[in-house]
Amino acid sequence: MQFKIGFEKEDSEKLHRMWDEIIESQKWSEGKFVQSFEEKWGAYVNADSVALSSWGGAALAALEYYDVKGKTVLCPSNTFMATPLSVIKAGGKVEFVDCDRNDLCMSLEDLGKKIDKYAPRAVWVVHIGGHISFQIDKIAKLCKEKGVILFEDCAHAHGASWNGKKPGTWGDAGIYSFYATKTVSTGEGGMVVTKNKDLAEFAKKYRNYGKFDYAVEGLNYRMNEFTAAIGCVQTDRIADIVNWKNEYARKYLDPKYPKRVFFPEGMISGYYKYIVFQEIERSTGKVYDQPCHKIMARNCELPNTDWVANNHWCVPLYYKGEDKQ
Repeated sequence: MQFKIGFEKEDSEKLHRMWDEIIESQKWSEGKFVQSFEEKWGAYVNADSVALSSWGGAALAALEYYDVKGKTVLCPSNTFMATPLSVIKAGGKVEFVDCDRNDLCMSLEDLGKKIDKYAPRAVWVVHIGGHISFQIDKIAKLCKEKGVILFEDCAHAHGASWNGKKPGTWGDAGIYSFYATKTVSTGEGGMVVTKNKDLAEFAKKYRNYGKFDYAVEGLNYRMNEFTAAIGCVQTDRIADIVNWKNEYARKYLDPKYPKRVFFPEGMISGYYKYIVFQEIERSTGKVYDQPCHKIMARNCELPNTDWVANNHWCVPLYYKGEDKQ
């Protein structure tokens, strides 16, 4: 199946007006639209938000702020390689945790065992497929009790909520991706969300070489103004996108696919993926068909992760803008 990016015609006109303003201003980076995108996203998730050029840059900012170098970080194997690679690039050591079969996200039971075994500095929890980890409340509580930093990989989770609470606000930091395929996309880009104002200030310096005192050893992870303008438009549109996806899923897909992920009461998915536990002909493939521990040739037993890799598929569900057929 060919991926489709939905973008409203009226939004295209609005975006071009913004781009014209940027061109006329001669300020193509570090301008008002990056700040506006951060403010809009921060208001949406109810946390301080710092825009960077990629998920990777945002993740490294958080990992380096919390100093994982030389320390263990626990990570689910059912995720994109970006998650464990971010730890490795920050100088940490990755150990893998199994997932649950009902939500494809980190297993609370296995996490407890791995915390006792490895005494980690931090944990990466990944919200898979557009919904929030069903165990996130208990995972956050466990990490707090054990003195473990909790990072949330929110790369799939745009538009999700649980009783109104947004991904990235259970842990110490949440990291969003705005890659081209995401529910909210800027083509490329990332965002750190946090209630820790010191982390937010660190991330702002980290993305810009540590300017101006260079106490932070950052590099160039700045988001440009043109990209940020897309983010402003898409953030304003997020409720329409998510509402449309949920209505479409309820009306057309749920009756057809009884073997699917069922969400807890009060949870809304952003439906980055519509996940079913039955092989289908017209599939967009799998969220991940090869777990990270297999890719990295790690000798560890993660039975649920292996089961999930073999037994789920994704039904096409794309917001198509004005053409919503």
